[in-house]
Amino acid sequence: MIASVQGEVLAVGGGWVVVAVGGIGLRVEVPAGGRAPQAHTGDHVSLHTSLIVREDSLTLFGFATPAELEVFGHLIAVSGVGPRSALGVLSALTPDEIARAVAAEDEKPFKRVSGIGPKTAKLISVSLAGKLSALGYSEEPPSAGTGGATPSASAAVQLGLTGLGYGEADAAQAVQDAVTAGAPTDEAGLLRAALRLLQSDQTTTRGRGR
Repeated sequence: MIASVQGEVLAVGGGWVVVAVGGIGLRVEVPAGGRAPQAHTGDHVSLHTSLIVREDSLTLFGFATPAELEVFGHLIAVSGVGPRSALGVLSALTPDEIARAVAAEDEKPFKRVSGIGPKTAKLISVSLAGKLSALGYSEEPPSAGTGGATPSASAAVQLGLTGLGYGEADAAQAVQDAVTAGAPTDEAGLLRAALRLLQSDQTTTRGRGR
């Protein structure tokens, strides 16, 4: 198994580079487009690699980060997704974007990848569910209007605040203001921050009434 390749770039093409290693030029297939490693002839590169062995070929796939290599491994384990298709996904999406799409059960980003049909796109989103959190990515999609807080956390905190006697509109606004101000996005931290804002507003209102 060739786990990594380091050396001078001898040639660069669309979706591949040739790297000099021990007097041998190794061709490495890499993400294309905007996700391609920024390498030019004469540069020194270090790529994390996966060697794919077939009956009629040995193909080396390389990535700039360990995260991309990890996701590549998960993608090629999905039925119907070959190394070329997996490389296409990583040419179009970052590991974090892939994790977010999987968490949201959203196959649309995968459908936009050349060679990935609707059925395969759905299979990717289902097959990768729960497999990317161990890699340190956020698999929770951000809640619209509440920064990085998850929908479940925001809803739970709002419910807790209404249970304490605050109005629904005030509770929702306090949660949104707390997250915008950089409050923790876990339920306990978000609740404390929202309560401080509500109590501060009450103090200000009483002060004005004097």
